[in-house]
Amino acid sequence: MIWSDQFRVTSKPPRLCGEGNARRVQVNSWPLRLLRSGSTIGINEFRGKWVVLYFYPKDGTTGCTIGAHNFQQDLSKYDAAKAVIVGVSVDTSDSHKDFCAKQGLPFKLLSDTDKKVVDTYGSLGGNGVASRNTFLIDPSGKIVKVWTKVNFNVHSKEVLETLETMEK
Repeated sequence: MIWSDQFRVTSKPPRLCGEGNARRVQVNSWPLRLLRSGSTIGINEFRGKWVVLYFYPKDGTTGCTIGAHNFQQDLSKYDAAKAVIVGVSVDTSDSHKDFCAKQGLPFKLLSDTDKKVVDTYGSLGGNGVASRNTFLIDPSGKIVKVWTKVNFNVHSKEVLETLETMEK
């Protein structure tokens, strides 16, 4: 899928600001071009929903597989919270297709092989792959929470707890 809409930031693109310090950033002004399956998807499709935008290093690795399965296991809770899960790595779309098929993943995994989006979100690691960071985007398109260096063993529960407090 190609995420082709634009993101706008209130001042400049977000750089990781650490947990608890997330700036309220409007998501709709710089271009995202992400690939999966050759079809397109726009950020406007998610308006009115929470977006869990998570970056992960590599398809098929132990930690990333655990993270994906934990999000998958909690999918009904995300649906109830009107939240969608979008994973991003620098792997190819073919790698994502294989990973989704092998693991039975129902949510969107997007490929950023040119590393522009990963870098824009301050999530490009020194080894050239995405760092394990997550951005929670509210229904109006603002980044309201950032997690860095996440532990995928417990991360889905952390995100759900945050969503629960944000919805009140």
